[in-house]
Amino acid sequence: MSDFTIFDVHYPPEAKQRVIVNTDAKNEADDQYAIVQAILTPSFDLHGIIPAHFGTRKSATSMQDSHDETMLLLRLMGLEDDIRVEAGATHAMPDEQTPVDSPGARLIIEEAMKDDDRPLHIAFYGPVTDISSALLLEPAIEDRNIRVVWIGGGHWPNGGREFNLSNDIHAANVLMKSNLEVWQVPRTAYRTMGVTYAELIEKVYTQGEIGKYLVEQLLAFNGRTNPSMEYRSLGDSPCIGIIIDPECGRWSWKPAPTFDMQMHYLHTGQYRPIRVYDSVNTRFIHEDFFAKLAQFIRRGSKL
Repeated sequence: MSDFTIFDVHYPPEAKQRVIVNTDAKNEADDQYAIVQAILTPSFDLHGIIPAHFGTRKSATSMQDSHDETMLLLRLMGLEDDIRVEAGATHAMPDEQTPVDSPGARLIIEEAMKDDDRPLHIAFYGPVTDISSALLLEPAIEDRNIRVVWIGGGHWPNGGREFNLSNDIHAANVLMKSNLEVWQVPRTAYRTMGVTYAELIEKVYTQGEIGKYLVEQLLAFNGRTNPSMEYRSLGDSPCIGIIIDPECGRWSWKPAPTFDMQMHYLHTGQYRPIRVYDSVNTRFIHEDFFAKLAQFIRRGSKL
């Protein structure tokens, strides 16, 4: 077998995509896959991971749970000393005027204010508390080259209940009213990211301790919540695919909406356009992850 891997391909520093990952890692069982895929993408200049809260319905310490899960993944990959991790907000914003300060929000501000011509991509796998708090803490970042990639929001054009949005509606409204570039992957697009147990066992479970853990924790989560399932939607992974290739799906520009407390879209037409993905290329995203994980293990778990 060839020893050549994606990690042997040279990407000049100035050509790499600047990325921060914001993740409610312990909420379900799919964030873990998107975290690992981001880490294993050599064309990313990964500035850090921000563990995020996911409300209080599942845990009173949800941000800490996400932090602990993130650190576990890094340990299983042997990378706990190589990637910066800064805790995000412990709870949602109480209103649209009050930020929740955190090391994660400060990381966003720090990276946004750097003298760098490359866009700063911030991938949100959960609520957008930390970017909206950063905007309120340091309004100058609104004029910086930031691209928010968000997994969240209901079906266009009506909306309705959606978990990531439900965990901070105020923050979502702050973001939508800002001038930041937003790429939204709503529920109807991210729920198409299904993968079966059989494929995960063949392509992930055999790939070292991290592969074994990824599959076992997913099977355990489904066993607790919906034991009839034989699949899982890796719904956070589109963030990675569309940063790698923005054409990894069908999208259109739409005037940014806001949200009422029932999470319906309010289409006033008064805010700048955002990019909304109607679909994503599931094959491109899944196969990229499977290949990178296999090559990482083949290389001896070294980047």
